[in-house]
Amino acid sequence: MKRRLVTSALPYVNNVPHLGNLIQVLSADVFSRFCRLRGYDTLYVCGTDEYGTATETRAAEEGISPRELCDRYHALHRAIYKWFNIAFDKFGRTSTPIQTEVVQDIFTKLDAQGFIVERTIEQLFCEQCNRFLADRYVRGVCPHCGYPDARGDQCEHCGKLLEPTELKESRCSTCGSQPRLKSTKHLYIDLPRIKDRLEAWIAEASVKGFWANNAIQMTNAWIRDGLKERAITRDLKWGIPVPKPGYEDKVFYVWFDAPIGYISITGNLAADQGEDWRAFVQDWWKNPEEVELFQFIGKDNIPFHTVIFPSSLLGTGEKWTMLHHMSSTEYLNYESGKFSKSKGVGVFGSDAMESGIPADIWRFYIFYNRPEKADALFTWKDFQEKVNGELIGNLGNLVNRTLSFVTRYYDGRIPEGKPNPEFWNTVLAYEESVREKLERAELRDAFRTVFELSSFANKTFQDGEPWKTRKEQPELAANLIRDLCYVVRDLAILIHPYIPGSAEKLAAFFGLSIGKDGLSWQDLGKLEGLERVYNSEVLFNKLEDDFIQTLRERYSGSQKERSEREKEQSMDATEKSETPITATTTAPETNESGAEKFARLVDLRVAKITHIERHPKADKLYIETLDLGGETRTIVSGLVPYYKEEELLGKHIVVVYNLKAAKLRGVESKGMLLAASAKQSDGSEMVEVLDAGFAEPGSRVQIGTISLAAAPAEIDIDTFFSMPIVAKDGAILVDQQPLTCNGTPLTTNRVLQGEVG
Repeated sequence: MKRRLVTSALPYVNNVPHLGNLIQVLSADVFSRFCRLRGYDTLYVCGTDEYGTATETRAAEEGISPRELCDRYHALHRAIYKWFNIAFDKFGRTSTPIQTEVVQDIFTKLDAQGFIVERTIEQLFCEQCNRFLADRYVRGVCPHCGYPDARGDQCEHCGKLLEPTELKESRCSTCGSQPRLKSTKHLYIDLPRIKDRLEAWIAEASVKGFWANNAIQMTNAWIRDGLKERAITRDLKWGIPVPKPGYEDKVFYVWFDAPIGYISITGNLAADQGEDWRAFVQDWWKNPEEVELFQFIGKDNIPFHTVIFPSSLLGTGEKWTMLHHMSSTEYLNYESGKFSKSKGVGVFGSDAMESGIPADIWRFYIFYNRPEKADALFTWKDFQEKVNGELIGNLGNLVNRTLSFVTRYYDGRIPEGKPNPEFWNTVLAYEESVREKLERAELRDAFRTVFELSSFANKTFQDGEPWKTRKEQPELAANLIRDLCYVVRDLAILIHPYIPGSAEKLAAFFGLSIGKDGLSWQDLGKLEGLERVYNSEVLFNKLEDDFIQTLRERYSGSQKERSEREKEQSMDATEKSETPITATTTAPETNESGAEKFARLVDLRVAKITHIERHPKADKLYIETLDLGGETRTIVSGLVPYYKEEELLGKHIVVVYNLKAAKLRGVESKGMLLAASAKQSDGSEMVEVLDAGFAEPGSRVQIGTISLAAAPAEIDIDTFFSMPIVAKDGAILVDQQPLTCNGTPLTTNRVLQGEVG
């Protein structure tokens, strides 16, 4: 079996991903999990796409550097993907030294092969800003559909790729003035000269790799309409420098360098592990005899992955691991319109995290409704019906009725019995169909086949009437229940790529696990290994009408409209309150979120524990000496029941830096360390100190995408605890915003759900 290299479209870093964006990273996750269960040597890489005009523009609007903006959003993306339980081998970023080296190397080789040409062009120049305007700094009327606010590179309304000079009534997006044309030089990749190599490769790869139909159609359309030279340089500061004399003031166009990010992120994975990254890249990206490349993208990204990126690789004259299978989805639309990051329309990753609905429920619906061959529509009504009907009424029902039957009538032991050959012939046919579809990355069809198998098993249970035969023909009942238990175990394996948390929970009902050293694809249909059912419970909770209606209303309209509604509601609540709000340092503005309040009032910093001893007057207290980056402090914490001194000594922790000092049993504690806690099933408490070992002492902690304010010199303990911090699926959140330090999210390993204080 060939090794499998898997990528998903690199999400652009300057915004929060919505469900439509999440389809690609989730799809690659499902396929990668399937490949690992099948025994393929699999590598899944992704990361944030960070260079380009959009980042530079957004950073300028916020008055921060592009690097600061990228750090903030990279952490936010990573926290969202972690919550969705996406198992990347590496989630990296394109703004790294390795990316610069790889991009410049590919460019240099293209240039040496004669595939880079210089052209003098007329480019829009803004007199007011005194600069040439890159694509996204120009707005105007789309010449194809008449949309009045089209970008200079692509019309968001009709999807057509554009040149800035094609726009009608063009204007500078920064100052609004009308730009004029002015001569300048740029570098182009000569796609017409590469066309013969490209067409020969496409003809073979698209057939062998069974590309999605929309990928073939759009790629053929590009070829049919005639390939044109395509600019690969831009007039920006935030980007990869062009290693060619005369181009010192330009950088590479983001769509030239972004797909190369797959390669550099692979290299960064090896570098992180102290390996030779160039050899690691060679082993995966220059090894077509042993490696197949599977890429998961939306249809708007097709030409860049089937024409521009392959042409960049083919033009170097080197041997590359080229695209094998292209899985390109259609659009996911929202209620009555389109998901849109720029307009803030739809359900975003942060919305899903705060909705109260587990990640697996969202994953289920995304794949059951995946826009595989046609556009799909997300509606709250359909979401509720599919979850309650298929996930709960079909799969959940089968699991619950089968395992509860074993618990109730067989004292939790899987009964002995003989398999039904006809039943298992049907089951194995379903399982083989799932495998075949997944091998071709037909993720939705494979998933629906899993539910067809579950429906068949449900019908078999119903037709077999074990509640009757248990008394009248006990052998028949035992045979049936034993068969159904093995189907339930198989379903745990089959659903694992899609809803891994639920699959692990289901496997645990049998005392098993899935993946490394646990169940794998090879265990499907094997009628051995089950002995007991342990503590089975309902897997999924029903989505009630009033709950769904609340979410529909909360996420209706654009994010701007939502913010205005929340502001109005907050003002109404203030007006109706009988208690007047006094002007204190802790009173927020009426439209201030919990996270914004936290960022304004609380100063969290990383500290290293340099000395620790028991409190002489308290059995449960430690006295810790801290290094806060040159400043020394002492705090007192009640960690004796949970940690030994040696476990804490040298640890990098998170401290509430501006908490008012307090005396604890005669010792002054200037600050408080943060730890997550949760009750265990036996009633005891588990505590985990937040670990910031990746950060230097004195580093400040960030809240989501919110800029840090100058916090008050002191806050009291009541003010601090009025803004709860929680651990949710291992992420540390304030008002659903992740806590990060230097772009890295704070996480827990043991207390995955609980309070932090």
